[in-house]
Amino acid sequence: MSEQGLDVLVVDDEAPALADLARLLASLPGTSKVLTADGGEQALRTLAGRPVDAVFLDVRMPGIDGLELARVLKRFEQPPAVVFVSAYETGAVGAFELKALDYLVKPVSRRRLAEAMSRVREWRSAATQRSDDVVPLPTLRGGTRLVPRESILFLQAEGDYVRVMCDDERFLVRGRVSDLAQRWRQHGFVQVHRGYVANLRRAVEVRPSPNGTATLAFPDGREIPVARRKVAELRRELVA
Repeated sequence: MSEQGLDVLVVDDEAPALADLARLLASLPGTSKVLTADGGEQALRTLAGRPVDAVFLDVRMPGIDGLELARVLKRFEQPPAVVFVSAYETGAVGAFELKALDYLVKPVSRRRLAEAMSRVREWRSAATQRSDDVVPLPTLRGGTRLVPRESILFLQAEGDYVRVMCDDERFLVRGRVSDLAQRWRQHGFVQVHRGYVANLRRAVEVRPSPNGTATLAFPDGREIPVARRKVAELRRELVA
């Protein structure tokens, strides 16, 4: 990703729309590089060798559609910002459940595109600040590991201890999940169940259950329970 400006990838299976959007993005101040892909498969191949700051993608595409591609992108170690571009307004709800930064309706005006790029810049700046936020956690050998708070998916109560579940590691600290939920609320952590606190900045989907409860899913496929009384509140949090 460029330090001089934003690198973006445009994904659309319709060649004229792809070319028009790429041209408009390239004309905006602060845009460094514009890459293009004619579908989800080509987009993934491109991103495997060239990370970008943002992906502007169509919702309805053959093969891997826009919503499916966005779910894959959220699993990246450093996921790009996602902006949906569609001829239909009906996909907006699904887009924002995936925490897209914006939803643009074709034909896209230069003004709306500039607003979306401004959101991408703000998101990138906030992500950079979050990457400097670390939490000291005890290791099994008696040492202390400084762990980026953004790498923590959720907290799980275990008696007098709390299990801290990260992307690739887990830690055990003495305390109560309710106390950590209160202290970490400003960082996006919310108590979703008596025994669980979730990092909503990493959650990808609320999955309802027939009994009125739900589970909260994370990029790696792990799920935690959501209390019945928390389901509606959690849905509002995720789309805010």
